[in-house]
Amino acid sequence: MKTLLRLFLINFTAIYAATKIIPGLTYSGGFKSLAVGAFAFMFINWILVPLLKILFLPLNLLTVGLFAWLINVLALYALTTIVSDFQLLPYAFSGINFAGFNIPSMDMSPFLVAIAASFVIGAITHFLQWLVH
Repeated sequence: MKTLLRLFLINFTAIYAATKIIPGLTYSGGFKSLAVGAFAFMFINWILVPLLKILFLPLNLLTVGLFAWLINVLALYALTTIVSDFQLLPYAFSGINFAGFNIPSMDMSPFLVAIAASFVIGAITHFLQWLVH
């Protein structure tokens, strides 16, 4: 029971932070829809993601693990499909220039938003799981 509550809180925090960092990932309905989304994402990561990893194991081995990131994008897309309050919207990224590292501005499609949000959610989730253990 503690493990499920911990996973729920980690997913809740990661999704909330991702919606604040990436403007293309939005939710409507307030705290209740965010809690439902975190529960659904926890369930997706618990059931669907391991099945997809087994199914796409040969492709994941060929790409040396890069395909696992696409599985996380599929999990995020499943979240937006299951919970209608979550949406992936296109937006104009203004670009970043930090310490000589430059990411130019671009128009991001919903697929690129899903990739960026998947990266942010994955990074936050792994960091919080590392912090807890």
